[in-house]
Amino acid sequence: MTSQNSHTGEDFEAAQRVDNGKSVRLVVVALILRGREVLICQRRPDQPMALKWEFPGGKMEPGESAEEALARELDEELGIAAKIGTRITRTRHTYRSGSAVDLQFFAVREFGGEITNRIFNDMKWCELTDLPSYDFLAADRGLVRDLAAGKLL
Repeated sequence: MTSQNSHTGEDFEAAQRVDNGKSVRLVVVALILRGREVLICQRRPDQPMALKWEFPGGKMEPGESAEEALARELDEELGIAAKIGTRITRTRHTYRSGSAVDLQFFAVREFGGEITNRIFNDMKWCELTDLPSYDFLAADRGLVRDLAAGKLL
């Protein structure tokens, strides 16, 4: 079952194209919430954009709804069975290289299992108001400002 906000099949392919011919990566992201804290993750030194902070999630695969993709990514990255909540916001970010990402952010307030760091350099629970003090990926910075200001949640 897919929601009207999800991309599958032809919609998925169309969403990957932009006017300048470059592809857009469809990315789903979790705001795993615990009271007024959210889980943040630091990229490894050997990854692109090394040691930047981000929220867990990853790329959608063809045929997956956004919720299915995010549940899969959270199982792969953190070893949890997450109940994907409502979509908080959606944004598109174009990097200086010209590559673009379409980001959908979902609230996750419930999950089964213990969070296990499977791929990150570091992970921590962070107060929403403290988020701007971390060096986040450029694509996440607008959301970080809004969350810290008490918007969206």
